[in-house]
Amino acid sequence: MTALPSVLQAPADAPHVLARCRELVRPALVEAVGRMHPWMGEMAGYSFGWCEVGGAPAVASGGKGVRQALAVLGAEAAGAPGRAGVPAAVAVELVHTFSLLHDDIMDGDPARRRRPTVWKAYGTGPAVLAGDALFALAVETLAATTAGPQAVRVLSVALGDLVRGQADDLLFASRPWTGPQRVRPDEYRAMAEHKTGALLGCAAALGALLGGAEPPVVTALDRAGRHLGVAFQVVDDVLGIWGDPEVTGKPVHGDLRERKKTFPVLAALGSEAPGAQRLAALLEAGGEPEEAAALIDELGGRSAAVAEARSHVAAVEKALADVALDGRAADELRSLLGFLVQRDL
Repeated sequence: MTALPSVLQAPADAPHVLARCRELVRPALVEAVGRMHPWMGEMAGYSFGWCEVGGAPAVASGGKGVRQALAVLGAEAAGAPGRAGVPAAVAVELVHTFSLLHDDIMDGDPARRRRPTVWKAYGTGPAVLAGDALFALAVETLAATTAGPQAVRVLSVALGDLVRGQADDLLFASRPWTGPQRVRPDEYRAMAEHKTGALLGCAAALGALLGGAEPPVVTALDRAGRHLGVAFQVVDDVLGIWGDPEVTGKPVHGDLRERKKTFPVLAALGSEAPGAQRLAALLEAGGEPEEAAALIDELGGRSAAVAEARSHVAAVEKALADVALDGRAADELRSLLGFLVQRDL
């Protein structure tokens, strides 16, 4: 396997940065969820990995808390204490979870983190309602801060972009593999920025905003998060085809079996080599994923994806270097960003 070359480094303490930020945010997140209707709160707790269906404490743990950490580090990078970014962390985590609940319904996904998704566990209607409740709570959380109106506007822009990205992603599935209507890499890039990057950028920007940062710092952190989102998504695409199932938790060639239009596939289809036509025919017919994976690699799809991820990681570093940030917080922010994209390719 090939390691992703990067200008960002991922020191071993990145997981500790995530853990520190989760510990700081958790009480406020629990308190916010506790204000929800009890049934909605149970579904939210189930989504976070806190409980099982019925409310019994869960053995499973939740996610890494990446967006929470970006919000806390955004505040610290602006020179404020991490707690200043906690309302931003709570709001963005609530919106992220809301989006996952609705995404799972739209995609028909039966499981997430090796557990039934909320709509499978509780029903489609309740899952939609729980998502709506989470979004309303996120807005309420930000509106109560001293930067309320501006913070809500930042969140609204990110949410609008997230919805745009999700719409494009859904539409990609119905478009042909070849011809003038095919999905091109630049369209995919925009989709990934909106669907994945917008909320990452929003988390860091909101943390900085609540930490009293000047507008250029807020803008730079938003831009860094958006580029991070594209890099993260492209790396995920590579792992979705060639990743080790023991590491990714996904079956080998899983994205090809699901016939997803990921970046390596689109880059390979854009090749002028004769193999591109064979790849298109194979994908159209739902042929053997092993053969398709080999063709994508041969046509340069994997190397193009690694180069794409690297270019966005470099853009992250440039965005951070363009503004004055608190030294220690900036180092931790870089370590976290590096940790997220330095996965084994």
